[in-house]
Amino acid sequence: MPVPIPTSAEHLLEALQWRYATKVFDPNRAIPAETWSALEQCLVLSPSSYGLQPWRFLVVSNDAIRKELRPHSWNQSQITDASHLVVLLGKRTIETADLDRLIAATSEARGLPRAALSTYREMMHTNLVLGKQQANLEAWIEKQVYIALGTLMTGAAVMGVDTCPIEGFEPAEYDRVLKLESTPYRSAVVCALGYRSATDPNAGLAKVRYPASELISHI
Repeated sequence: MPVPIPTSAEHLLEALQWRYATKVFDPNRAIPAETWSALEQCLVLSPSSYGLQPWRFLVVSNDAIRKELRPHSWNQSQITDASHLVVLLGKRTIETADLDRLIAATSEARGLPRAALSTYREMMHTNLVLGKQQANLEAWIEKQVYIALGTLMTGAAVMGVDTCPIEGFEPAEYDRVLKLESTPYRSAVVCALGYRSATDPNAGLAKVRYPASELISHI
């Protein structure tokens, strides 16, 4: 695999300074297919604890479904006006089948016998299926989903695509509308992506961040 050409520090920081939680999207401007394909790969390539990937990503393109979701999203216009809407789903639980799936995929990708990964599997099983993490599994899975959200938003900023992460929605209603209630997945967080409208008053607001000297310590 070739070494990627690094982006400049200046470009990265400019992109992160430029992005904001877009409140008003231009409904007439769509993300190009090539750009969207790259952003989907940002989701696929997101890291997760153990590499377990306890998620799925539902891209809602159907206008009627997006209109149905909007009342369950505090009536936020981003739901219907953004070019793309992604509902990031988390697994409801972690089962032994999930561990076996990862072990099989790792064995195939790295050319290792599954027996060589037995200790790793046992560690996951002890912690997630039998251990103390089991009592806090929903929160643990949601943390993984938010890693994917951050990866998506950062990738979008670098590519000049606006985003708005949305927690202001009713997960149970989303699960109903999206027919997730009988599946292993549930709605965790939503992200609207597209291009800001010239009428969005938030676009010109100064970014409010505490200084690095108050947030970062070196020991």
